[in-house]
Amino acid sequence: MQLHISPSLRHVTVFPGKGLKEFIKVKVASRRLSYRMLFYSLLFFTFLLRFVFVLTAVDGIDGENKCSTIGCIGKKLGPRILGRRLESNMPDVIFRILDEPIGKDELEGRSDVPQTLEDFMTEIKEGGYDAKTFAVKLREMVTLMEERTRKAKIQEYLYRHIASSSIPKQLHCLALRLADEHSNNAAARLQLPSAELVPALVDNNYFHFVLASDNVLAASVVATSLVRNSLRPHKVVLHIITDRKTYYPMQAWFSLHPLTPAIIEVKALHQFDWLSKGKVPVLEAMEKDQQVRSQFRGGSSAIVTNNTDKPVVIAAKLQALNPKYNSVMNHIRIHLPELFPSLNKVVFLDDDVVVQTDLTPLWDIDMNGKVNGAVETCTGEDKFVMSKRFKSYLNFSHPLISENFDPNECAWAYGMNIFDLEAWRKTNISLTYHHWVEQNLKSDLSLWQLGTLPPGLIAFHGHVHTIDPFWHMLGLGYQENTSFADAESAGVIHFNGRAKPWLEIAFPQLRPLWAKYVDFSDKFIKSCHIRVS
Repeated sequence: MQLHISPSLRHVTVFPGKGLKEFIKVKVASRRLSYRMLFYSLLFFTFLLRFVFVLTAVDGIDGENKCSTIGCIGKKLGPRILGRRLESNMPDVIFRILDEPIGKDELEGRSDVPQTLEDFMTEIKEGGYDAKTFAVKLREMVTLMEERTRKAKIQEYLYRHIASSSIPKQLHCLALRLADEHSNNAAARLQLPSAELVPALVDNNYFHFVLASDNVLAASVVATSLVRNSLRPHKVVLHIITDRKTYYPMQAWFSLHPLTPAIIEVKALHQFDWLSKGKVPVLEAMEKDQQVRSQFRGGSSAIVTNNTDKPVVIAAKLQALNPKYNSVMNHIRIHLPELFPSLNKVVFLDDDVVVQTDLTPLWDIDMNGKVNGAVETCTGEDKFVMSKRFKSYLNFSHPLISENFDPNECAWAYGMNIFDLEAWRKTNISLTYHHWVEQNLKSDLSLWQLGTLPPGLIAFHGHVHTIDPFWHMLGLGYQENTSFADAESAGVIHFNGRAKPWLEIAFPQLRPLWAKYVDFSDKFIKSCHIRVS
């Protein structure tokens, strides 16, 4: 289509195509208003015709089922305006078949269920099935695949549980070698600290750190990284608490590997006067907790054979069986004011952390009368790790929980906490902790299932001061999405989760952040075949 306008703007000629005779010839009047109206009208209709032609062509290319252009608006809106509804191209019988439940037992032992998508497509092409048979075959195949995926996922969780709960033979070897060294070498039996440094253990002019662990290698990494990154190592005091069986290996390691000028104290639980006098609530709670778990859980075999629980629920139950969650090392932090009656402030470290910066500035934080300085875990760029609220740990379907707490309240993390012991002694935090542990035991672990964080969230409720996330980066032990650069820039990194850095299931890209504080040339490390990877 061509449009020709005379130089005098008095004539407008429209040709339908090149080489054809004149189609429309209009003589425009001399009146200015009439010419403009006709001129703009013709321009408008010319472009409208071209636009409609393009939309029609594209609509034809799209086909009946696709409406990606404006040309399809009529198809979509027309039936609705007229009170009708577009009919689906999928027969109702397919919806009905797919919506019907199917028992997993119905598929056991059957060889006619397609095993793969390729088998399914081959059957459909060769069998000439109708819609009903198509839906039945599809439902059977998807159900079978879902069940196989579920079993594989549960098996993965079981293997990870076994790997994370067991003591690697290398660590067992290290403990035995050090125990033997302790008995045969006087240099491995040194008093820690030496007599002239004992007064520093109760001197509040020092920076006091507490580490509770029965893992010699893990404790050595925490201690080494803490001292090496400190700007004032001569003012650092590290109190290492361990159990009776690990005391001699732990003493031997730090006797033979001093971290001068820092002061290291190694002490077993049975050496604390407070714990040796009368009944201790945490020890009683642990004994009861062990009894309840053995009866309630039925062991890992009973958990994985449960056909009703989802894999994530089974993973949580398996994690609850981990001995760590019933270890006195994990519960002892609730008694820090009693264990260190002369100290005003301490930083408590878990044995699966690595310190990457000087931590002494933590003592300059104004706690505003709060007891626990911790990093919140409900805000942050990592939505997987930093999305934890009270409802992530506590069972709000139980009235005892729902009536006392807000499910959307932000949670916080253990692993690197600064505790104001002076403020703590003015509260009933420890009694609250034991009260709720007792309530959980009475309810067959129905208030929460694992760990010391849930009762900690309750006991420290209203006593937490939020600190900058830089001081504590979490999640390096249960998800590998954390980049090496982000982890390297954090003040303290925490390998919380199953993939501990000393295990073979550790994430290889993150393990070097921990391994660089291990001296792999050490004779004890080499003799037990502890390697970089």
